[in-house]
Amino acid sequence: MGPDGAGGARSRPDAWTRFRRAAWQLITSTVVASFRHRLMGLAAEAAFFAILSLPPLIFALAGSIGFFVDTLAVAQVETLRDTTLRLAGRVLTEDSIESVIRPTLDDVLRGGRFDVVSIGFVVALWSGSRALNVFVETITILYGLAGRRGIVRTRALSFGLYVVGLVVGVIVVPLILLGPRIIDSVLPDQLQALTTLYWPTVILLSVAFLTSLYHLSVPVRTSWRHDLPGAGLALLLWILGSYVLRWALQGVIGGTSIYGPLAAPIALLLWLYLTAVAILIGAALNAACDRVWPESETARARLELVRRLRSDARSKRLRDTVSAEDVQQLGQRQDRDPSGEEAPPRGSNTT
Repeated sequence: MGPDGAGGARSRPDAWTRFRRAAWQLITSTVVASFRHRLMGLAAEAAFFAILSLPPLIFALAGSIGFFVDTLAVAQVETLRDTTLRLAGRVLTEDSIESVIRPTLDDVLRGGRFDVVSIGFVVALWSGSRALNVFVETITILYGLAGRRGIVRTRALSFGLYVVGLVVGVIVVPLILLGPRIIDSVLPDQLQALTTLYWPTVILLSVAFLTSLYHLSVPVRTSWRHDLPGAGLALLLWILGSYVLRWALQGVIGGTSIYGPLAAPIALLLWLYLTAVAILIGAALNAACDRVWPESETARARLELVRRLRSDARSKRLRDTVSAEDVQQLGQRQDRDPSGEEAPPRGSNTT
């Protein structure tokens, strides 16, 4: 090996250079995809449908409890009633609570209301699954696989993910809101060391749900480990954004606010919007990773989609060409007389 071999070795970038190039490509691809596909606007759509699903879901759950009210202690029912009214007081005016919320809640807690339960769950499932549908469709588009999965399959997947999300949310959200003290109050003194596993458990459950959302939203089967970077980024953005939002809204919610009773729902809507933004940015990162280091399944699916689109375009051009030829032949036949000879030009003397 002479100078050529040495020059080739020197021209080959080292590991650090390759890492910086790949990292820069991932960052730019994620940012470009976020603006190109309007992730901020789609996050607002998801947040709207998510907050729309909360009131009917709460009433449906309250109506369900009414069927089992005889098995509960009076103190438990009163605690549930007072907590619901207190939370409603942060969102609605006192007149609305006294005229609508309190009578309806007392009615459903005195006994099961099938109409409230059925309508509440139907509205909650529709709006909640609609929010998940935004995530599923957006993730599919980010991977360049739009149209790969049908509308019915997409809606069914969104519905299933929403139901699973409710189950995970019932477990994870109270753990996040109450903190490690809920574990201290449940575990005996000899097991207090398990409280050190509190935050790792919450993080693992959150990452597992986000990874499952990313993995199942892609129309083709991919490796689970390729969905972990987006899940980690989404969780990090969500935690940091929640702290920033809490700090920014402390003065608005804690003191006198010009928004009045709308301050609490606005804060909830902002938090849901922040959550949706974090999830979609994490999905954009996963899609960027798939562009830089493509998996065989996604690359093959994109190639098949491109071939199908090209075939459809050629078929459309062929149909347009055939249609134009048919029109031309029809015009020529109209210029002929019944005997098949060319019709004389207009104004010519046929005598």
